[in-house]
Amino acid sequence: MGPVEAAFYDGQSAARRVVQVAATSDGRSLVIQPEQGAAINWPLVDLRAVEDAADRLVITLHRAGDTVEARLILTDPALIAWVKSTAPDLHRRDVAAGTLPKVALRIAAALGAVAVILFVLLPAISDRLAAALPRDQEVAFGKAVVRQMSEFLGEGQAVLVCENPAGVSALDRMVSRLTDGQGLGYDLQVVVIDSPIVNAFAAPGGHVVILRGLLDEAQSADEVAGVLAHEIGHVESRDATRLAFRAAGSAGILSLLFGDVSGGAAITLAGNHLMNAAYTREAESAADSFALRLLSGAGIGTAGFAAFFDRIDGMDGDMPAYLSTHPDSALRAAQARAAGTAGTPALSDPDWQALRAICG
Repeated sequence: MGPVEAAFYDGQSAARRVVQVAATSDGRSLVIQPEQGAAINWPLVDLRAVEDAADRLVITLHRAGDTVEARLILTDPALIAWVKSTAPDLHRRDVAAGTLPKVALRIAAALGAVAVILFVLLPAISDRLAAALPRDQEVAFGKAVVRQMSEFLGEGQAVLVCENPAGVSALDRMVSRLTDGQGLGYDLQVVVIDSPIVNAFAAPGGHVVILRGLLDEAQSADEVAGVLAHEIGHVESRDATRLAFRAAGSAGILSLLFGDVSGGAAITLAGNHLMNAAYTREAESAADSFALRLLSGAGIGTAGFAAFFDRIDGMDGDMPAYLSTHPDSALRAAQARAAGTAGTPALSDPDWQALRAICG
């Protein structure tokens, strides 16, 4: 194939040089002949196409392994067709020696930095934000979390907040019995959501959500009172607010890495973290101690609370969502039993049946 005109950049300067290019007689190389100077030989096996070339009538080539970024730009259709049909590795992507270890090291460093942010800096910042957040804003935040979680549990459809009047009255009596005279820092808002999941969780600003599945699973009002008192303990310690900030912050950080997450999605993620709360052992122990104090102050025995722990601990793989992420159920049952507080039932039998039927 006879010489044709092409453009050549030697990689050492920005100057465009007009050259003549031809295939060798054995068809194994391209010979690049500048107007001045020695010819340059590029074997076809070394030719690589620059894939980002926008003009399909032009092909830009470079030589694999070159320490300089020389470029050859072909415009002759016949030579372009011949190169495309003959060069065996034209579209191969070469990785320079040592690149993979460098990439692996940088990825490891980046993941390490993200881990430090998520598991060290973010918890510390979340604690400070929770402590500084005004109560009225915390209450509004909690309402948003509960609303988003209602939609999440309903998979996009409205989830019924259970409002059977007799059941609501029974729940209010249980809350009042637990909290009257305790000097709590929040005006508690306790609701039951019609979901079969066996769970209860605290949300920021004095909100506590009980899911119908927990009422179905519980065998006495004392069991529910113990669970409710435990969640009130998380509310009073602002554990829910700290965890919600941490979850929302994680969503924001991860959105920077993997794409946009809307504010609503961040709040949903925060709510999901609360529903499956994995507080520290210290926070769980403090909430348990708080619950035992509330039960004792309300004259409610701790045996029901212990029985609920016992039953959940024996469920093994069939464990419900509530307490499945909480540690040492058997130990906590023993501690509740050791408290040895006796008392009267948390609710009368008619009130207990009304509470269980709060969702209709």
